[in-house]
Amino acid sequence: MYSFKDRGHILNTLNTYSFDVLVIGGGITGAGIALDAASRGLSVALVEMQDFAAGTSSRSTKLVHGGLRYLKQFEVGLVADVGREREIVYENAVHVSKPEWMLLPIYKEGSLGSVTTSVALKLYDRLAKVRKDERRQMLSKKETLNKVPFLKEEGLKGAGYYVEYKTDDARLTMEVIKKAVEYQAVCINYTRVTDFIYKKKKLIGATVKDEISGETITIHAHQIVNATGAWIDELNSLEQKQAQSKKQLRLTKGIHIVIDQAHLPLEQAIYFDTEDERMVFAIPRDGKTYVGTTDTFYEEDPINPVATKEDVRYLIEAINFIFPSLNVQPQHVESTWAGVRPLILEEGKKPSEISRKDEIWTSKSGLMTIAGGKLTGYRKMAEEVVDRIVKKHHFKHATPCITKVLALSGAKGLNSQNFEDYIKNKAKVGELLGFSYDEAKVLTTKYGTNVDDVYVHSKSYHTDTGLPLSLYAELKYAIENEMAYTPSDFFIRRTGLLYFEIEQVEKYKEAVLNIMSEIIGYSETEKLIYQAQLDLFIDDAKNPK
Repeated sequence: MYSFKDRGHILNTLNTYSFDVLVIGGGITGAGIALDAASRGLSVALVEMQDFAAGTSSRSTKLVHGGLRYLKQFEVGLVADVGREREIVYENAVHVSKPEWMLLPIYKEGSLGSVTTSVALKLYDRLAKVRKDERRQMLSKKETLNKVPFLKEEGLKGAGYYVEYKTDDARLTMEVIKKAVEYQAVCINYTRVTDFIYKKKKLIGATVKDEISGETITIHAHQIVNATGAWIDELNSLEQKQAQSKKQLRLTKGIHIVIDQAHLPLEQAIYFDTEDERMVFAIPRDGKTYVGTTDTFYEEDPINPVATKEDVRYLIEAINFIFPSLNVQPQHVESTWAGVRPLILEEGKKPSEISRKDEIWTSKSGLMTIAGGKLTGYRKMAEEVVDRIVKKHHFKHATPCITKVLALSGAKGLNSQNFEDYIKNKAKVGELLGFSYDEAKVLTTKYGTNVDDVYVHSKSYHTDTGLPLSLYAELKYAIENEMAYTPSDFFIRRTGLLYFEIEQVEKYKEAVLNIMSEIIGYSETEKLIYQAQLDLFIDDAKNPK
């Protein structure tokens, strides 16, 4: 169990003990560091000022991908690293990622010709050590149009066909957090670092405010890691002036739009050139197609970036450029999301030219910072950070890294070979408990071996909850096993419904608020705040500004 009920105990533990490592930031990078360190036997604390994955880690293109486009920028090392990590992420969490064949159309006027694409994909296969059955294929024009009949025909020569991995970024982050907790890491959301504590100019701890109760605690640690993504500069500014790093972030914003397949009937994922020679993904998911991403510099508060009408217009134009017969319109967009990329400042470069490579540095006071990087490379980045920590502090009790072969929460005993059979067997179990076979399949696919902990809530279900059984069971699991505290936590990061089934959110938001209020015990003020917060997120998703 990893429940909201544990908050008081967790805060007390953080306030009482000294840790080997304090990780600040509960996105995928921070979660990965917590898991790597805890699984090596280090004592670990992790704090996150919002909900887990509330920043960039729930707002990505939702792909564990090898960064094929970085070959165009000659970042061969980056492609090799993250390419090899794709399969590790997949095999360690088959319930939150799966292979997705990607079509890369080749046009006469395109940025990549047939030979170049073939060579690039072959190099990609080799660098990423792609398994045999997933290596690239080259398709003729006819084969390409068979896969996507409404693709622009003018100038089409054929396509490359290769595999990426589709994921749920927020759920991946949550499974990493839960696995870290299994290894005794002490992790909590809604806790903000307000100051640092020093001894002889060396960093030894942090003052932390619980954003829910208002309580302030202190956490002491041998090593503090800043893994706050878009908030790296803000956190580093808390350091004493003489200790501050000269490195700076440059934030860029990317948005995605979601369109029902009635208007964008894509059954095949595609990665295509836009008119301005950028690359955009269009990916089918559960009866919808989502398209992204944009890449623009972002100067505003990163707490809640939103899509603008101009952002949406850009993607609509890109869709109609590559699928000219569909005539997709802005009113066909059901929802949007926006995220910011925390990249290392490189003067004079366009947003899409700035390197996605991660960088680690340590200030004079001892604060270690990790910036940049990609979702796909989170495990490798974490390994490198913890290697540095172990070496710096001579932690004799630290064991070697094991995360290459460590199944995440919900994936123990599962792999790409046996997962389909596991889904079918568990779906039959779900049927006996009152779920439909299809509902039980969806739940098993999403939660893996944790599905039994979801199923158990069928026992307390009654129809006057105002929710379908499946959604009720997910809600109870999110509260009691995944530290969900607000309806936004549930609808955005535990289920993704706000992005892909926004009408379901509007239909059930009141029932979810009431159930969470009853279980958690919101005050009347909290209830109003969390209702308004969710309404704001719904409005942002539906109505570009």
